[in-house]
Amino acid sequence: MFSSITAPPSATADKKTLYAEIHRALEAVLAGESDPIANFANAAALLFWSLPAVNWAGFYLLKEQELVLGPFQGKIACVRIKPGQGVCGTAAKQRQTLVVPNVHDFPGHIACDSASNSEIVIPIVKKDVLIGVLDIDSPEFARFDEHDKTELQKFVQILTVAL
Repeated sequence: MFSSITAPPSATADKKTLYAEIHRALEAVLAGESDPIANFANAAALLFWSLPAVNWAGFYLLKEQELVLGPFQGKIACVRIKPGQGVCGTAAKQRQTLVVPNVHDFPGHIACDSASNSEIVIPIVKKDVLIGVLDIDSPEFARFDEHDKTELQKFVQILTVAL
């Protein structure tokens, strides 16, 4: 049985160390598993339980020109998002990571959880095909920075290899 990060990170945990542990844990949980839903589910749980100040972590997967809710951790969520709609749909359409310090200022933001105040969304692309997006929300304003962006893009790269 796989054992993830042994203890929740403290608020003062060094981000570089934390993300190195998260990346190692992801590689371990993906090892030998080829089912994409299982891998998305474990990846969402790993992020939700490892990152401080996060209230939702999960995936929206592209199906028939819509982002459809995939494996996640957190409160119930919006089920379908059109490309170009909200933060997830915009990141998917642009195929660019979006870091939103205040979701209430984002035009067309879709409020699935009123407790969310900031968000980061990373597109998942394999062989130039959009698979979906990784979406992480926080109740804190400006929770995500450039370091989170870089490390979560690396997280998605590690995950994409297993898909």
